[in-house]
Amino acid sequence: MAGLVHPANMPRPFSAVIVMLGSTAAGGITEREDGMPESVYKVIELIGTSNESWEKAAANAVELAAKSLRDLRVAEVVKLDIQLDAKGKVEAYRAKLDVSFKFEGS
Repeated sequence: MAGLVHPANMPRPFSAVIVMLGSTAAGGITEREDGMPESVYKVIELIGTSNESWEKAAANAVELAAKSLRDLRVAEVVKLDIQLDAKGKVEAYRAKLDVSFKFEGS
């Protein structure tokens, strides 16, 4: 797919995937032939935690991100793990998410 940069091909320390669906000479938003507006999105990685569940951990991450980021679009759970204490008891559930948001003006 043209314009899609795979995360493995991005130089570090960048962890974002930017998808450009199109552009215009004036830099404005255009519409593709299939009727979908062209936009640019940024993907960031978040890790949420909860003492209750992975679902709550993911929700915590998205809810906190929504307080400082506008126009959140998609959150994809990419990894689940559990934080353990010294005795092996569950201390917290953790969910790693890729969250996308739309760049303003796109």
